[in-house]
Amino acid sequence: MAITADYHLHSSHSGDSDAPMEHMIQSAISRGLTHMCFTEHMDLGYPVTPETPAGLFEVNTDAYRAELLRLREQYAPQIQIAFGIELGLQPGLAQRIRAYSVSCDFDFIIGSSHVAGGKDPYYPSFYEGRTEEEAYREYFQSIIDNIESFSNYDVYGHLDYVVRYGPNKDRDYSYAKYRDLFDKMLSLLLDQGKGIELNTAGIRKGMRDANPCMDVLKRYRQLGGELITTGSDAHRPEDVAADFARAEEILTACGFRYYAVFQNRRPEYRKIG
Repeated sequence: MAITADYHLHSSHSGDSDAPMEHMIQSAISRGLTHMCFTEHMDLGYPVTPETPAGLFEVNTDAYRAELLRLREQYAPQIQIAFGIELGLQPGLAQRIRAYSVSCDFDFIIGSSHVAGGKDPYYPSFYEGRTEEEAYREYFQSIIDNIESFSNYDVYGHLDYVVRYGPNKDRDYSYAKYRDLFDKMLSLLLDQGKGIELNTAGIRKGMRDANPCMDVLKRYRQLGGELITTGSDAHRPEDVAADFARAEEILTACGFRYYAVFQNRRPEYRKIG
C-alpha cells in the first residue's frame, strides 16, 4: 500500500464512535500505516434532536489530548500520531469556532460541513419537501458560505458529504451538474491556500466513488490544487485505511503525485507510489 497515512480518524472521544483510541492505533499499525491523525468531532451549535442530545459532537478536548499524548509516546517507535480536530463549520458560529480553533496546539484541522440550513444531511428530514438537487445545492452553497466566513483550517473535508445520504446517493449526481458551485468552492479554497481531502468513506456508504468524486478532484488539480490528504473517516478499527488502494488509484488517475501529512499545522508531502 503506497498511501501510509490516514488523516481522518475518530475514536470514542467523538460522540458517534465507541472505538477505544488504542484499538484504532493498533489497527493502523497492523495495516502498515506510518502516520495517523485523530480528528475528533467538534461541532459547536449542532442541532439538538431526540437522536442528537446537546453536546454530542463536542469533544472533551483536555481528555482527548491527554490520552493521545500518552499513546503517542507509547507507540512512537511504530507510528507517528498527530493531534487533529474536525471542526463542523457554520457561518453564524464562525467567531466561536475561531476562538476554539486557536485554543489548542492542533497538528491538523479539517473544516467540514455537517449542518446546512440547521439540519444534518445524514438525516432524511434534510431532503423532505424538495428535490434531491435542491437539497444538494443548499449543502454545496453552505460550504461556500463557510469558506467565506472562516479560514483557520488546513483542508476542507468530504466536499460532497451530502451525496452519501441523499435519497438516490450518487445515481443522478455529477460534478458537471453542480459545476457552478464546485468551481466557486474550489477557487475560494485555492485563493486561501487551503487543501481538500480524499475521504474513502463514500465507498463504504455504497457510492461509486470516494468523497469528493473523481471529477471534482480532477477539477481541483486542473485549477492548480496540490494540497490533498487521505482519510478513511473511520469510526471503527476495522475501517482504518479502508479502500486506500482505491484511493491511490484515484489520486494517480486525477494527476496527483503527492499526498500530505501535517505536523504543527505544516504540510509534508509524501510521494504516491
